[in-house]
Parts: sequence; C-alpha cells; structure tokens
Amino acid sequence: MSPDEAFDDGVAARAVIAADGTLTGWSEGARRLLGHTADEVVGRPAAALLADGADPPPVPADSRWSGTLTLRHRDGRAVSVWVLAHSRPPDGTQTTDWLAVSPPESTGQGLPDDPLVRMALTQSPCATMIFDERLRLRGVNEAMADLVGLPAGRLLGLRPTDIGSRPQNAELEDHLRRVLSTGRRQDMQTHMKASGESRGPHAWLARLAPLTDTTGRVRGVCVTAHDFSDQYRSRERLQLVNEASVRIGTTLDVTRTAQELADVCVPALADFVSVDLLDPQEHGGESAGPPAPPVSLRRAAHQSVNAGSPEAVAKPGQVDVYPESSPQAASLAAGHTVVASGASGDLEQWLAWDPARFRRIREYGIHSTMSVPLQARGTTLGVAVFTRFRQPEGFTDDDVLLAEEVTARAAVCIDNARRYSRERETTLTLQRSLLPRTLPRTAAVEAASRYLPATRSGVGGDWFDVIPLSGMRVAMVVGDVVGHGIQASATMGRLRTAVRTLADIDLAPDELLTHLDDLVVRLSQESGGGDAGTGEVGATCLYAVYDPVSRRCTLARAGHPLPLLVPPDGPARQLDLPSGPPLGVGGLPFECAEVELREGSVLAFHTDGLLVSRERDVDAGTRILREALSAPSDSLDETCDRVLHTLLPPGGSTDDVALLLARTRGLPSAQVATWDIPADPALVAPIRKQVVDQLERWGLLDATFTAELVVSELVTNAIRYGAPPIRLRLIHDAATLICEVSDTNHTAPHLRRAKTWDEGGRGLLLVAQLTQRWGSRHTAEGKTIWAELALLDDEF
Repeated sequence: MSPDEAFDDGVAARAVIAADGTLTGWSEGARRLLGHTADEVVGRPAAALLADGADPPPVPADSRWSGTLTLRHRDGRAVSVWVLAHSRPPDGTQTTDWLAVSPPESTGQGLPDDPLVRMALTQSPCATMIFDERLRLRGVNEAMADLVGLPAGRLLGLRPTDIGSRPQNAELEDHLRRVLSTGRRQDMQTHMKASGESRGPHAWLARLAPLTDTTGRVRGVCVTAHDFSDQYRSRERLQLVNEASVRIGTTLDVTRTAQELADVCVPALADFVSVDLLDPQEHGGESAGPPAPPVSLRRAAHQSVNAGSPEAVAKPGQVDVYPESSPQAASLAAGHTVVASGASGDLEQWLAWDPARFRRIREYGIHSTMSVPLQARGTTLGVAVFTRFRQPEGFTDDDVLLAEEVTARAAVCIDNARRYSRERETTLTLQRSLLPRTLPRTAAVEAASRYLPATRSGVGGDWFDVIPLSGMRVAMVVGDVVGHGIQASATMGRLRTAVRTLADIDLAPDELLTHLDDLVVRLSQESGGGDAGTGEVGATCLYAVYDPVSRRCTLARAGHPLPLLVPPDGPARQLDLPSGPPLGVGGLPFECAEVELREGSVLAFHTDGLLVSRERDVDAGTRILREALSAPSDSLDETCDRVLHTLLPPGGSTDDVALLLARTRGLPSAQVATWDIPADPALVAPIRKQVVDQLERWGLLDATFTAELVVSELVTNAIRYGAPPIRLRLIHDAATLICEVSDTNHTAPHLRRAKTWDEGGRGLLLVAQLTQRWGSRHTAEGKTIWAELALLDDEF
C-alpha cells in the first residue's frame, strides 16, 4: 500500500459521541473498520458497538482516554481496536461531546519507510512531527510522542485535532494550513502542560517549516517543539522589574506608591498583594530596628485578580495586629523574606489564632504566602505580602528574588514620600540623599564634588556620580533635569539609577545616552495627563568613561554644557564635543569623542546653574570658570570651593548647581601584563605558570592561588566556548588585581546551577565565590570576561 493510500482521510476511523452516550458522527474510516454505515449507527448508543461480554471503557480521569476496546463488526465478529478519545469543549449551541479516533491498523508501531519522513527527521534535532498536504501525521519521533503522551505508532494518520481538543491543536492546524499555502516558515508560541508533567504549564515554541521536493513543491510541514520556559520566565521577570522601575514612584504619595506596588505585581507575580506599613513614630522619627511582636500594621493598599479584592481581611487605612507566628511578624523580625504554605503546615499556628483569615484561605483556596519586609536606608517601613490561590505553583527562589527587587524599589519610593511630607529641611535632606554622599576611591581618578540647591526654588534635578567600572576604568556623569520641585528630584533619582544600571552593563557613552533618552520619553508620556506642560520631562546629561591603562577618555553629551580640561602644565580650556540633543527629544543620535589625557589632568563637569546669572552671559561665566580652574591649588576640594565662591553671588544661585572635578591617574605599564592565548586546552597549564611568575615579580604571592584558579577557569571557558583570538590581561594596583579574558565571541556567559553528576557548569560559580566581583562587557571585537580580587585584608 502506498503512503498516500495509507493516510487517506477514509482510513482513520472517527466517531463523535454525545454527552448522553449516543453516536452523532461516523466517518468513512469507521465504516471501513467495523462495516456499519452512518445511517445504521448515528443516533444509537455507542455502547451497542461493544462486542458481547466486552467491558466498557473506564471513566476518564481527565479530558482524554486511550486504550484497546473489543468492538462488534457488522458481520458479527469481534474486532480489537485501539481508540483515542478526548472531550471537545462546547461551542455554545450544544453540550460537551467526545471525539473517538482509531488510526489505521497498517501504520504499525514504527515509522514508515517514507522519503518525506526521512527528509524531515534529518532536519529536526528535537521533538518532531511531520504532516503531509492533508494535515495527516506522517512521522513522529519518540521525543514528540513522549511530549504528547501516546505511542508514536498510534498517532500516525491523525490530524492535530484528532490527537487532542485543546485550543492549541486547532491553532496548530491553522498554522499548518498557512505554511502549506504560503511555503513560508512560521512560529507558534503557546502554554501547555506536557503529558505526565506534575508542574504547571510550560512555555513552548513550535517552529513550522515547509518540506519541499526537488521541484520546489511543498509536500508537507515539519513541526519541532522547543521548551523555552526558562527564557520566557526570565523575560517576564525582566519585564516586571522594568515596569516597576517606571510605574512605581510616579508621585511622592505613600498610599499611591503602595498601590502602584500592588498593581504592578498582580497578576504577574501573585494573585493578591497587600502592602501594610508601620505608623511613623512621633515627631516624624523612624525605627531602624525591627519591631517586637505582636506587630501593628496599617493597610496602605491591596490588589487582587478578583474585582473588589474580596480576599482582603483588612480595609485600606485599617490597623491590624499580627502575632509572632504570622509571616508578617516573622519577616519583620528576621529582616528577610518569609515564605509559608498550607501544604507544609507553616500557616496552621497563625490561622488557629486568626479564624477570619482561616475562613478566607479555605474559601479561596490560598496555598502560598510570601511576606517581604519593606526596607529603605536602614529603616523598616512595613511588609508587602504576596498570595497565590489561582496560580497552582508555590513561590520559588526566583520569585523571592523578584519580589525583593520590586519591593526594594517601592520601599525607596515610599520612604521618599514620607520624607517629602516633612518640612523643607527634610526635603533638602532627601535631595542630598539621592546624590552620592561620598565619591568612591578609584585607581583611575581623584574626584571632588559640590552640590548647592537653589536658594528660592528649593529641590531641583541636578545630579552627578562617579561609577567604578571593570578594568580599573571609571565613569563620570553630570545631569540636570528641567524644572524644580519634588517631581524634578524624583525624575533625577530615576535617571541616576538608570545611569548606574546602564553603566553596570558597560555601554558606550553614546549608547547609554540613547537608552536614557528613551526612558525620559516614556516618563514624559506617562506623566502627560495633567495640565498643559506639566507632563513634559526633559533633561541634559554628560557621560564620560576614563581608562587609566590607555589614558583615554570617551565622552558624549545630551545638550549639556561642555566640560573643561585643565592640563598639568597649561590653562583650562573647553573640550570640543558634539552637542547631541537634550534627553527627551527622542529619535536623534548621540556621538562620542575620544581624547588622550596626560596623568594629572583635571576634568571639570558642571550644570548650567554655575554659569547662568542675571549679571553676565554664559560666555562671561565660562571665561571666569576657566580662570578659577587654572589658578593653582593644593587640592580639588580647594578648587571646588574657589569656583563656587568666584561664580556664585553671595546670596546663592537661583538654580541648582552641581560641580564635579576629577584628576586623572595613569596606570604604569609595569602594572599591566598581557598574553595572547592559543585556542588549545593543552596550553592552559603553561599560561597558569606564566601568571604565577608574573605575580611573583609583582610581589603578589598571597594572591597566587586564587588568581591561578580564576585565570584557569576564564581561559578554559574562552577556549571552549569563545572564538579566537583570545587574550589574557592582568592589571593591579595597591588594592585590586584584575583578570580579564577577551575573545571574539559576542555571547555573554551566565551562572548556572550544576547538578550532582554534571561534568561542567561550576566554573563561573567558582569564580564568583573566589572574587569580590566579576562580570562581562561587550567590545567592538567580541566580549571581555573580568574578575576582581581584593589584595588588602580590609577589603574582605
């Protein structure tokens, strides 16, 4: 029998059984199998087809059943038939019925010797199905059969809707038709639980590719299924963190911020979220330590997947008391997240004390609770409680990390709101708390800064920062948010946080400003619902990265005043940089400029409040600034004070002023060692020996053991997973030893949790444990993996 005959529509036997057990559908394949015509069986009980003495099929535990039945042929003989039956959802006009399908007996238990099947299987490295032009299954490998939960041989000849009645089966048929008609590949994403899987549904990506013969005619479709649940969940977590960074803290109102936290997390993280806060102590004070149980908390906000939040026991504004056995009091006392579940019995002691909550838990099927303390600037503000009842899975470690990340952002916003409600001096303290209290000590620069708020407008949006980067490099940033007041200060805090986040992934200055520009555009759009003009958000920014090894500085600016350079032996001058549009314009490019700096050069960054004055124009202010910077001084702090005293009037400036000075340092070439690494694992040992010799020459014998292990892991990973050329570089100063391995593969590494018998997967985890910090950065040629080792005891 030819393949086309074996898979003819009339071969597979199909019958539709109504909810009352009568037959309502009978295919030509069923007639061929049992001899009965449709007129003879439709409308009669399906049980009448069972052979004398045959047992009826058992009641299915779910919506699908498969097994062998002994049926009666029209000529009276008994026929043993394998049957797959699944319920079909009602279409609004009838009750639920069942579709029973029996594949052709001639299909056997293996794959037929079919050129189309061989063609598809050679192209499919994973769970695979092959359908022909009539949407009949022509081939399926064992991986896919395990996924479906049925023997591979029993599936041949069936259509997707024969195999199951879930919406995904009908959607797959639609995609198959489109691929057959267009000849173009398609992807289909879906959520479903694999057969026999005890956990919740996974995220699946089905790739559908046409199969063509030598003439180019589409003869079938190859379907491969990929489980991308981990990537999907990671993307969802990242999306939630991004949403939280934008949606939480839009105002400095405590209740609004708490509600934003609850809104963001439902239903993405939990089915019900409540935010309960400690009442501030008298005179506006805050308690830094955890409160002693029982704890009194005031409900600030809650949100639920159910309209009206019927699960809530407390109403917004109501004070409730939580005993020591409750997750709320336990998390506050411990200072970290507490996860409790009904299955483990963690909630029994608390629920015995609180019958009202016990009734709600029973009523809504609540099975998991996670209590996360809200902490900001060393102060405990309250707790955010995440509850699940509709989502079947309990909270995982990843859920805990995500909840802590989101609540940490919300806690800062809530703390800001509380501080804003106080007098002006407290508001100014808030502004200073958003700026770096001290500048980090780095091997690249010596820095000093000043910030002065406007005398009349109060809090503004000027900011500055010095951010240590990998490879001894340092980033310097100065920015200015348009306007004054709390909104400008809050926007400044967001932008500074965004700059720190973007700097941590080591973007080039022009790329960083592009991302920052996108953020300002989104902030403008979200806050544009008020009066005309109140929703506009704008800012200027200057971002620079200095490398003490090459002694080069890369700068880019977004409408910000030009920086000044004071060479070691010459007067101050402005650096000529491309201007770039202000942040918030959107869609326009930014450009970088690179300058080589001698050791001891001073870079001066400032906001326009330093130059703008009613008594003089900007050019005159720039000239006075150059003179003040050029005058000799004993320290950068003295220079900062002289600049402010020279340019600002006695009564202070009408605008915020931020000033950042940085004196560059160069790293001697003797403190840098570089090796070109051949892509040969056998040469890793000689490289380790060379590294040990170099550390001995540097007098860093105490770091030899750790450095040797780190270099071995990074070099081995580069040889195994990277692409040549591969380069190893060691850099050190008095406090830090840096190991860098570069290659031309752009794929960044990631930590993973190796299983007990895995032969690999522990290298980066070992590096993370042995070093004070590690990471990767992209370069024009590929990527660099770096790790920092502390050389001084007080660094640990």
